[in-house]
Amino acid sequence: MSYHDPVLLKETVDGLAIKEDGVYVDVTFGGGGHSREILKRLGSEGRLFAFDQDEDALQNAIDDDRFTLINENFRFIKRFLRFYGVKEVDGVLGDFGVSSHQFDVADRGFSIRFNAELDMRMSRKNVLSAYDVVNDYSEQDLRKVLAEYGELKNAYAIAKTIVEKRKDGDIKTGDELKVAIQRFLPKHRENKVLAQIYQAVRIEVNQEMEALKDFLIQLPEVVKKGGRISLISYHSLEDRLVKRFIRAGMFEGEPEKDFYGNVEVPFKKVGKLIVPNETEIARNNRARSAKLRIAEKV
Repeated sequence: MSYHDPVLLKETVDGLAIKEDGVYVDVTFGGGGHSREILKRLGSEGRLFAFDQDEDALQNAIDDDRFTLINENFRFIKRFLRFYGVKEVDGVLGDFGVSSHQFDVADRGFSIRFNAELDMRMSRKNVLSAYDVVNDYSEQDLRKVLAEYGELKNAYAIAKTIVEKRKDGDIKTGDELKVAIQRFLPKHRENKVLAQIYQAVRIEVNQEMEALKDFLIQLPEVVKKGGRISLISYHSLEDRLVKRFIRAGMFEGEPEKDFYGNVEVPFKKVGKLIVPNETEIARNNRARSAKLRIAEKV
């Protein structure tokens, strides 16, 4: 299984301030790099639960009595921890977005580098695929996806063109999609625009924003007082949600204030925003857009 070195490995695990006998959760197991580092720092009484909805990740399961891998979306964190008899944990780590393995396996359809069938499902149990979004969504719904999740200024024109082109037959592969929207791909920016389109479709297929919101909103119940969250985001939409949640405990509106005008929020940020250095970016290109935010339960 091709999984690159985990992004910001030391910084993310350091951010959890691990106690030897603590209970921790890695909600994005992937290749298991972050989980292995957490286990190194845990004593014999410590426990680690990991989540990954991608069946491929199960092949990386760690043979350790302290470790449990749950093949589910992290949006169900509270439900599955309760199933294992855990009400509160000492820390939660999340490294969001697509794993290097998912990008590198051509037939998963995540990468603009390969001509693959339009799939992009992080879990193959998902009914909705990229093919469905591209071929079945109405022009209005497609425009909304491209504008919101791809942040494309010409989303209206791209959606209109896709709907026109699919009248000639289904758009089944990455190359067919590229041909359909060729006029929106200027030579010097082709990959950037394509990446925005792929990102938009992928987020819709996997309901990534909804899953992230569901997950974050459960953290005040899941993390015990003094416990830490250490979360890496890769695009502005994710990072905005994480930043806003840490600052306000919600995604919209303003948090409640007490009698003295103090804001009551479940977490307080720890330190400043952390980004990878040039050495790490040179070693792992995926790290270039990573943003790590750490917070502590109050």
